Amino acid sequence: MEFVTEGWITAHWGGLVWCALALMMGGILKGATGAGGPVVAVPVIALFFDVPTAVSVMVLPNFCTNLLQTISYRKSLPGGAFAWLFAGGGLVGAWLGTVMLAHVAPHILLMMVAIMVLLYVAFRLARPDWTLGRGTADRTVLPAGVLAGVLQGATGLSAPVSITFLNAMRLERVVFAATISLFFLAMTLIQIPTMIWYELLTPVRALASAAALVPLMGAMPLGAWLARRLDKATFDRVILLLLTVIAFKLLADIFL
Repeated sequence: MEFVTEGWITAHWGGLVWCALALMMGGILKGATGAGGPVVAVPVIALFFDVPTAVSVMVLPNFCTNLLQTISYRKSLPGGAFAWLFAGGGLVGAWLGTVMLAHVAPHILLMMVAIMVLLYVAFRLARPDWTLGRGTADRTVLPAGVLAGVLQGATGLSAPVSITFLNAMRLERVVFAATISLFFLAMTLIQIPTMIWYELLTPVRALASAAALVPLMGAMPLGAWLARRLDKATFDRVILLLLTVIAFKLLADIFL
């Protein structure tokens, strides 16, 4: 994706359309739940291009959407240091993960993305009612943040840890949105300069990342509207089915 010409766009037209649709789906999910945009968008972009491109393209959308949501939900942050420890762990982990992104072979990263998606789906299906007590959460918040940050930096997907961890606490929607938004915002603050340093966030990828803001942020109001009208369980099942198909397609491309 380093040289974008008219011929390149023509050759990749189908992939660009699917990526735009995935960004819209990610925006709907983000608008409906406060999180999850990369869960849909990253595997699709990686499917048509590669993992470094997918992670790079999501950096500016992640920064902008989570900055807005952090400001919007700032009064709903949980008391104490919990949210700040989670965000701080994510920042450290995202730096480590970005270093991995710069040095690990592309097919290994692609496999990591597929495995992370399948683990997320499997856990959601196997333990939908799993609950994490606040005391345990307080003791494990920092390592959970670091691990989630590593996954975010290396694969663009922290959901198997970050969203599962917070969902298991059964937080109120606004508290969940405030905490996860601060977490994602903190990670982008270290991802952007580190990716520039390692020449992962090239000018062309930065332009693509800026363009990705349009479908993702444009679809967020639709997600907020749907969240008030659709059954959450049905919505979750559709997303999980979509993610499963994408993950198996990624694995097929690696091994077949």
